[in-house]
Amino acid sequence: MAVEFTSPHVEKPGGVSIERSARGALPYAKLEHVLVLTIVKGNRVTAPPTHDVLGTTVTMPVEIRNARCFVAGFSADAAAVQRAIDSSAPRAGVLRPLRIRPGRAMCMIVFIDYIDGDLGPYNEFGVCFLVEDPQAPPTSPVAAMRKLIRGDARALIHRLPVDGEFTLAAGRGIWGFPKTLAEFDVDHDSATKHGRVAVDGRTIADLRVRRGIPVPGSSDDTVLNAYSQLDGVLRSTPWRLTSTHDTRTRVGGARLTLGQGPIADEMRSLRLSRHALMSSSVGRITMTFEDPTVVEGP
Repeated sequence: MAVEFTSPHVEKPGGVSIERSARGALPYAKLEHVLVLTIVKGNRVTAPPTHDVLGTTVTMPVEIRNARCFVAGFSADAAAVQRAIDSSAPRAGVLRPLRIRPGRAMCMIVFIDYIDGDLGPYNEFGVCFLVEDPQAPPTSPVAAMRKLIRGDARALIHRLPVDGEFTLAAGRGIWGFPKTLAEFDVDHDSATKHGRVAVDGRTIADLRVRRGIPVPGSSDDTVLNAYSQLDGVLRSTPWRLTSTHDTRTRVGGARLTLGQGPIADEMRSLRLSRHALMSSSVGRITMTFEDPTVVEGP
C-alpha cells in the first residue's frame, strides 16, 4: 500500500524532524501497519534497516500481529546447562545460567504458533535458558529472583526447530537464532494444550500443559533480552511484547515426554525436574523483533 507524505515536517528535540503521514498522525506512538515514516536528520534520510531473505526484503523491526503459545518451566542442573551453553558459545562462560537456587537453573520449553506476522505463518518449538547479564557480575539466586520479579528477564534461545523455510532463513540470517526444520503436531484450542515436535518422524519432545488460572491481559510493552549463539557469534535481540490476551498460568500443570535424537538426548542431560515449576498459555500475543547486537564473536 502506497502512503503519501505531506509537509511540513514536525520538529522533535535535537533537530530531528519526522514527516506527517497521509493520515496526519504524529509517530511518537506505536506505528500502525499502514504507516511509513521517514526520519530526516539534516539532509540525510535514515530508512529503517532491511535484510534480504531468500530474495524478499524484510524491514525491521519484524512485527508479529497475532501469535499464541504455551510454555512450561523446569529446573535443570546448572552445570549441565552451562555445558550446553558453552557448546555453541564464542568462548566458555561468556553466558552464565541464572541460578534459581544453588545448583539449579531454569529451562523453558515453549510451543508458539505464529498466525499473522512479517515472516508468514509457522510453528516453533523452543528450548530456552534463563541467563544472567553477561556484562554484569554473577548474582546470587535471591538477587536473580528479584530481577525476574521486576521483569528484568534474559533468555538464551538454545534450540529452535520450526516448520517453515522462510522463517528458518530469516531467523538464522538476521538474528542468529539456531533454527532447524522439524515437523509439528500442535493443539492450541483444547483446554489442555498439546504439542509434539519431530524430525523425520521421530519425536523430539511431547509437551502437555493443563488449563491454568486466568491472568489479566496487558497492553504494556515488556522487553525480553533474547540471546542467540550461532557460528561462534553471541547476539542480543530486544524482543518486545506489545500485548497479551487470554493468559492462563499455574504452578506445575505440565507433562514433558522426551523422544529421540540429539536435541532430546541433550535435554535428558540437563536433568530436568520431574515436575514443571510453572506453566502458562497465551491465546493472543503481539510483539516485535528488533535488529540484533553482536555481543561477542568474530
